[in-house]
Amino acid sequence: MTRFRTLVVAVLVAAVAGIVPAAEASASPITATSGFLVDPDSVPNTWVAAHPSDSRSATIKAQIGNYAIAKWFTSSSGPTIGSAVGAYVGRGQNAGKLPILVAYNLPGRDACGGESAGGAADAAAYRSWIAAFADAIGTRPAVVIIEPDAFGDYSCMSASAISARNALLTFAVTQFATRASNTWAYLDAGNAGWVAPATMATYLRNAGVASVRGFAVNVANYYTTASSITYANKVNAALGTATPFVIDTSRNGNGSNGVWCNPAGRKLGTHPQIGGGAELLLWIKTPGASDGLCGIAPTVPAGTFSPDLAMHLITGA
Repeated sequence: MTRFRTLVVAVLVAAVAGIVPAAEASASPITATSGFLVDPDSVPNTWVAAHPSDSRSATIKAQIGNYAIAKWFTSSSGPTIGSAVGAYVGRGQNAGKLPILVAYNLPGRDACGGESAGGAADAAAYRSWIAAFADAIGTRPAVVIIEPDAFGDYSCMSASAISARNALLTFAVTQFATRASNTWAYLDAGNAGWVAPATMATYLRNAGVASVRGFAVNVANYYTTASSITYANKVNAALGTATPFVIDTSRNGNGSNGVWCNPAGRKLGTHPQIGGGAELLLWIKTPGASDGLCGIAPTVPAGTFSPDLAMHLITGA
């Protein structure tokens, strides 16, 4: 009995001191908030505010700007990553809404596509950056997508580069697991047409997916929700678990035509929601943001918002 009392006292002291282990301190960010954060300063909303007389503005605001869109963070996000992430998560906390963030800063990112090449200067810089990212969230509720393209790039990388990247992904997982106790973090797992499910399961397992909430599929791609669910379920079968997953539905309304870079005829997908065949359906890629100098936007650099691309997604034309 004495030993039990000692343990209880120790836990209470730790809680008061704010050093409760992450597993004990964690709570569902969904139940801790009342819906997703809609950022008034999102890329589409910023464009709308700057073009009030444009005939497309009202439609883009109503169909895209009024919905929750993930905010992407890179090495160029604000004066420091800590202040940029902290300010955004603070906005969500103040509104009682759940912010959705993307960490996108691996060295040598987008090795296959090349349109979004860049990232941290080296491994040391990335470790510092991702640790500050997780620290800035702290105990506040958040959803984080960890490094889109990371595993899909492996087919374009050397064995040594893959090993180095996997070490960084494992480090990133550890940061969110230990420093951001109320965050649901999801490792990116490509899409239904990229990496075989069993291979992706191996990549996820090796990077420590069991230490975070789960994985994300279809980020910045166009595969239907149904095909994405099928793919995710096959990944889970290979993992031998029921790991939660989220789906990017921002541009999958008409499915994929096999082209990944600004294809014609795509459409907005299901609005962000809880459930829908996955744990969450999210708009992770910003609708209207270019995939690169290609397709129906050959002069619009990757990540740059195009009202024409936005209107194509709204109309499905």
